[in-house]
Amino acid sequence: MDPQAVTTSGRVRGRWSGGVAEFLGVPYAAPPVGALRFAAPVPPPRWDGVRCCRSHGPTAPQPRGGAGDVPEPLVAGDGFLNLNVRTPDPGAAGLPVLVWIHGGAFATGGNTGPWCRGASFARAGVVFVAINYRLGVEGFLPLDDAPANLGVLDWIRALTWVRDNIAAFGGDPGNVTVGGQSAGGQASVTLLAAPAAAGLLHRVIDMSGGSVTWEPAGPAREAARALARRLGVPPVREAFAAFTPAELVAAYGSLGSGEPDPGPLGAVFGPGPTGFNPVNDGEVVARSPYAMIQDGSAHPAALLVGTTREEFNALVRSRSAPPGEREYGDALRALGAGPEARRFYEERLPAGPEVLGQILTDRLFRVPALRLVRACAAAGRSVHAYEFRWRSPVRGGVVGAGHCVELPFAFDDLGAEGVDRVCGPRPPADLARAMHTAWTGFAATGDPGWPPYGGPGGAVRIFDDPGCLARDPLAAEGRLWRDL
Repeated sequence: MDPQAVTTSGRVRGRWSGGVAEFLGVPYAAPPVGALRFAAPVPPPRWDGVRCCRSHGPTAPQPRGGAGDVPEPLVAGDGFLNLNVRTPDPGAAGLPVLVWIHGGAFATGGNTGPWCRGASFARAGVVFVAINYRLGVEGFLPLDDAPANLGVLDWIRALTWVRDNIAAFGGDPGNVTVGGQSAGGQASVTLLAAPAAAGLLHRVIDMSGGSVTWEPAGPAREAARALARRLGVPPVREAFAAFTPAELVAAYGSLGSGEPDPGPLGAVFGPGPTGFNPVNDGEVVARSPYAMIQDGSAHPAALLVGTTREEFNALVRSRSAPPGEREYGDALRALGAGPEARRFYEERLPAGPEVLGQILTDRLFRVPALRLVRACAAAGRSVHAYEFRWRSPVRGGVVGAGHCVELPFAFDDLGAEGVDRVCGPRPPADLARAMHTAWTGFAATGDPGWPPYGGPGGAVRIFDDPGCLARDPLAAEGRLWRDL
């Protein structure tokens, strides 16, 4: 018999798959169309009878082909403020809950991706919820007469739905972990600075969240004005709503087109418009989450924080030709690497793409993660740190321990579609089991299986084949980039 559950909007019917009850495409908010476009999310309308939730719901409008090696099936439709629930038993009670916010630079992705479906968590006794939210222009560009951070408001609405409904799926609304990778990791930490998220989450998993989420509103408002000039309209709701989502995506993507390639870092920094991020607007996001963690005003939550060792190295390695000496020097200066940094990296790595890639990774990911971990520890907050170092052999080692490589390990789903293209044909199953066990333990109890980071010299779990426990492995890099 198909599993069923009663939500605040009506009864839903799911399906059994591999011993897990799946409820797919469940609406947590009304479709953001018509009068609700560029508006704060509201609860979905009630329905009569039983709603069939056996297939994925729509995904948010986005550019096609933006997910790279990670397959993200896109589903058309207006009702993309939906979520998927996977539970071992809808009739259970008090199970821990993990709410997953997908990555994709706040511009692409969705809860349909096969790498993050979460059945493995459900089989381990955790109710897994994966959400969609507004992306790009409609989620993160603040218009003059619309709320800022609409995507953040979507996350909060989804967490409110979890609080009000997850018990019907066997979950405990008092034991909710919010996690994500890349933009999803940034999102999870950002929620600690969102006043309306108070009491809705109890732990955070920040995987490769990077350093670019905590921004002032000014640059995003200027991006909205630049798009308005391209469209020939004022930056207000009524004017932007006259364009289809696809037209807004295309117009924003055309900003900056025709500019020359700025050199070996062009794949990362341009040409083109700036990206999307939550902004510190003073209302939806009160202040920088990092600053609020430092002064103790962020919501109370334990954290699990880490990165891969070579997040963005492949972007520089994969250029068709290595940079010349002049281009190399220009790139080092663009990255803020002076003589001390150059010596540090060239003593450890071959000069050229390897040095540039590692500096890029360290500045954008590894050192900001270290700063976050240390801020949490200094504030007396429980925080566990890790680094993923297993190197994929794909493309002759170009991928390495790169961005997204750790995802199928954390989900213990090495057989998922597309994993072989990124991780090769024989990724180590023992590493996946170890990482997934740690994530499951943290979601359930806050203990991933190694000591918390207690300040400089603290414990950091190294995930490799084999792994180990290290003591502050980024201490030197932290000193080198202390002014980040």
